[in-house]
Amino acid sequence: MNTSLIDTHQIDFPTRVALVHEWFTPGSVGGAEKVVRQIDQFLFSKGCKVELAALVDGESQRPESWLSGRDIQTSFVQKFPFGVNKVQHYLPLLPLAIEQLDFCNCPLVISSNHLVAKGILLAPDQLHVSYIHTPVRYAWDQMNIYLKKSTLRRYGFGPLIRWQLHSLRKWDQLSAARVDCLIANSRFTSRRISRYWRRKAEIVHPPVDVGRFHFDKERDSFYLCLSRLVPNKRVDLVIKAFNELQLPLIVVGDGPEKKSLQKLAGSNVQILGFQASDKVSELMERCRAYVYAGIEDFGIAPVEAMAAGAPVIAFGKGGLLDTVCCASNGFESATGVLFKSQTVDSLVEAVRWFEEKRLWTLIPPEKLNAWASRFSNEAFKKRFEKVLNKALIVHEKTNRAASIDPSLILALEESN
Repeated sequence: MNTSLIDTHQIDFPTRVALVHEWFTPGSVGGAEKVVRQIDQFLFSKGCKVELAALVDGESQRPESWLSGRDIQTSFVQKFPFGVNKVQHYLPLLPLAIEQLDFCNCPLVISSNHLVAKGILLAPDQLHVSYIHTPVRYAWDQMNIYLKKSTLRRYGFGPLIRWQLHSLRKWDQLSAARVDCLIANSRFTSRRISRYWRRKAEIVHPPVDVGRFHFDKERDSFYLCLSRLVPNKRVDLVIKAFNELQLPLIVVGDGPEKKSLQKLAGSNVQILGFQASDKVSELMERCRAYVYAGIEDFGIAPVEAMAAGAPVIAFGKGGLLDTVCCASNGFESATGVLFKSQTVDSLVEAVRWFEEKRLWTLIPPEKLNAWASRFSNEAFKKRFEKVLNKALIVHEKTNRAASIDPSLILALEESN
């Protein structure tokens, strides 16, 4: 149909909007949850009544949570034993669970997806916009990394896990077709969406609270690695490299890899575990550089480090290509160093070059902070609003076209 026959104009946001996330739990608060919070604030600023939904909710009853007192629709997993805190253990049931949520009163539904949230079921006249943090990593390109570290695999359940992930991949691809507008958090995620789902996605980088950092503090001599201690983050590679370099390294984070990493760490490496946000800010504001060796879909922590005036040394793949300007391309625009291969030798070479050039003295912290401001909360809301407006206009045109008498459309097309 020739949709140009229908007027294009700015339209108002719907009064009722559903906002869907995988889960709200105290044990899982990261970049995805920060995105949801900013979208919630944005919709509120537009006068929308936001109806929240998730597989499970462990936050609305916590007075210190931003979700305190909010009414959140949940799935049947909420009532399962340990369902709130161990929702991932029910992985085979999660596609079914997300499909049971009801949004019949909301003309616009926005999902925040890294696993199953995009799989909600809606009517043709409802608009579904999904912000994709990642196509589920352990079902696609990082499956073998997770399987190698899986405890269940060691007990002979490897074939069963592979079959479950095979089924999840089929559902993941099928459910992607249900979404009207896909938004990716980086160019890397956009390419993964194209590879696995054969869909195009708009790119809106996640919001980063850059305003909470001071970039003008005196730098110390230690390097900082902030990460969840899980296999795909490759903190082991960072520790091995600094064991060889014998430079001071502070690791902040918690996770199942913590004990093995503590055994691996030399005397020059401190593993502090989980730290409050104030302590994290202080470390970022004082470190010589922030170091990361994993593959991130976007990577909020490196942007936070730059906002705090710290250069970044990271593996040159994934979402960090959107956020870190490599010094090897010239010092004028540099915000850090990207090493080429995910190996100890490559990272060691990058850090030695960083030390030799005294790069932390050549990159002004105010320039790093100014670069990071491109990813601020305010910048996110502006980009998100632009994409959402476009999706609303296209959706309205489609709905209006569907209601036009077919004989009238034929007559208009023949007259052209």
